[in-house]
Amino acid sequence: MHDLIDLDARGVAGVNVITTEFVQAADAQNTALGFEPALVVVPHPIQNRTTAELHQLADECFEKILADVVAH
Repeated sequence: MHDLIDLDARGVAGVNVITTEFVQAADAQNTALGFEPALVVVPHPIQNRTTAELHQLADECFEKILADVVAH
């Protein structure tokens, strides 16, 4: 989150990609920091996925990430 705040201050668009497990923590941190980044939420967990599954997940999220970056 701090990296996104730093990028935003520099005028660089960013999107935070998190898993469902971390939505509540991200919301709490965003509130505490007074920052509302673009968020893309993916299913948890991701560490045990195959390369093909990760590529599919990235493909599914790409349009949303791109739209959030462009909207910035």
